Amino acid sequence: MRILVTGATGVVGTEAVEQLRTASGPEHRLVRTARRPADSTLVPWDLGRGPVPRALAGPWDVIVHTAASTRWTMSREEALQANIRPLRAVLELAGADTHLVHLSTAYVGGVRDPADLRGEEFEGYRNGYEWSKALGESIVTAEHRGPLTIVRPPLVVGRRSDGRIARFSGPYSLFSALVSGLAAVVIGEPDAHTEICPVDEVGQAVVAAALGPAPGRPRTEVVAAGRACLRLSQLIDITCRTLNAFRAEHGAEPIATPPLVSVDSWERFFLPLARQWLSPVQQQAVDLLAMFQSYTGMSEPFEPTRPVADPGAVLAASVRHWARSRPRQALAAPNPWTLLPSR
Repeated sequence: MRILVTGATGVVGTEAVEQLRTASGPEHRLVRTARRPADSTLVPWDLGRGPVPRALAGPWDVIVHTAASTRWTMSREEALQANIRPLRAVLELAGADTHLVHLSTAYVGGVRDPADLRGEEFEGYRNGYEWSKALGESIVTAEHRGPLTIVRPPLVVGRRSDGRIARFSGPYSLFSALVSGLAAVVIGEPDAHTEICPVDEVGQAVVAAALGPAPGRPRTEVVAAGRACLRLSQLIDITCRTLNAFRAEHGAEPIATPPLVSVDSWERFFLPLARQWLSPVQQQAVDLLAMFQSYTGMSEPFEPTRPVADPGAVLAASVRHWARSRPRQALAAPNPWTLLPSR
């Protein structure tokens, strides 16, 4: 069986490759590709831009497509170039018998609100990444001729056992914002649903699909905690408590748990009045908090096909691993917000 993994140096790609190597046998041939290969064992390919390398010529029994830009700040055109153009290049490699395992995001489901952030630009989706993943699902469902499995994780954090992850991105920016003091407040309702999942359980879903029987019809796997997911107040409390335990071990003062401000109060009262007093760095922090607002403020959780148990323990392990890997950031003295003269 020939298996191709795209985005093999990314967060999910790295985990999927590691698990595939452990689970696969001598009858499986695993080929990895990435835009910027970490070593000579990976095949370099700028998906959708450069020609297909000879080493990637088909036929393929399984293609695991994890390559994507996850930036929340992409414009519509940037999202098309970063995520849709590469997807079409992958589809050209996939034959009628190729099982395509396509990594998407759980946030393509749920409620779509055109008033949410840049919702009008992205047809109700929260950002260019999310919109491009929804479009990608439509494309693979309509155009792929072979078996199809779509894997949908929410916010991805580190492994359940030790918090290990290939790269700190996405939700990890919240950890540093809490320590630095840039997250002076957290916007959202205390009981809002907040979905996270460990990267190893996303990898397990990918590997089970890649090495298991190909589905007779398109299948979607949602890796999430569902009704057992964290609430926003729990996420902030666990994160701050875990960071403060690490800081106590190293003799650093604890950080304060920021207050929660409802979305309505923030947008109607605090933000219009505060803008004139914010520094450029503080304005960037406010924009970052606004992007998290949609992901930490869901009114309903997802319906998982692969349930995540005890997400609080997963979060704590991820925070500890981040702190140990970035001790200077984790132990930094917070720099509370100060007001600038009115402009």
